[in-house]
Amino acid sequence: MKIEQAKQIATKAIEELSHALEAGHSEKLREYLGAMARFHRYSWHNVMLIASQRPLATHIAGFNTWKQLGRFVKKGAKGIMILAPIVRKKSEDEAFEEDQNNVTVGFRAVYVFDQADTDGKPLCDLASAEGDPSGYTEKSKQFVAQRGIHLEYSDAIYPAQGQCSAGKITLLPGQSAAEEFNSLAHEVAHSLLHFTERRGETSKCVRETEAEAVAFVICEAIGLKANNSVDYIHLYSGDKETLVSSLEYIQRTSAEILSAIAPSE
Repeated sequence: MKIEQAKQIATKAIEELSHALEAGHSEKLREYLGAMARFHRYSWHNVMLIASQRPLATHIAGFNTWKQLGRFVKKGAKGIMILAPIVRKKSEDEAFEEDQNNVTVGFRAVYVFDQADTDGKPLCDLASAEGDPSGYTEKSKQFVAQRGIHLEYSDAIYPAQGQCSAGKITLLPGQSAAEEFNSLAHEVAHSLLHFTERRGETSKCVRETEAEAVAFVICEAIGLKANNSVDYIHLYSGDKETLVSSLEYIQRTSAEILSAIAPSE
């Protein structure tokens, strides 16, 4: 019953988001992208559940995890329902097929609580870029190199701030630190998302919007405000399944990049 309730919450959130985009309003989607940045370790489905139940949530954890952190859930606090995987150990035959030792066999509904619903020991301050993403830029460059992507700088691409082709990213030299990081994140997103068979299934407008959405999530996640003016309404073409697919790609790509450049956050 709880799993069905969770599915209903997510379905309703998608319906409301679709209606908002159809009406020409993309603020709600920007809010979901912000939640994606705060909870990038969670699946897109759980991001939707968290944001739709508690839009202002900042840091979430289960009852026992908060207790281990020296904080206690307030009496009467209402939990946030998300879905957690049910796993079992692989058999010997299955273990030879993949490296992972466990396999997901289903999901169950669990409740987590926002920091605002707890009292106790103060949390350590989270790392913040504070407008200077230099350390993250270097880690992003390392990520690019590890993926076999060549990075170079050239004035020839002006007025573009960045360009991407198969196996190659070019950035405009002379950008501010924040602009360079944002441009690099945007082009890395293109490289991961749009040089597969999926390229032929998406329009240029959708590809640009997806890349900008990934850059927005990454910038927000490291504490760098992304002042882009992109209209995220372009992700919606009247098809809810296509919208959900784009958002899932954005979430997975953002999470992959963030796990490499900010693994402890």
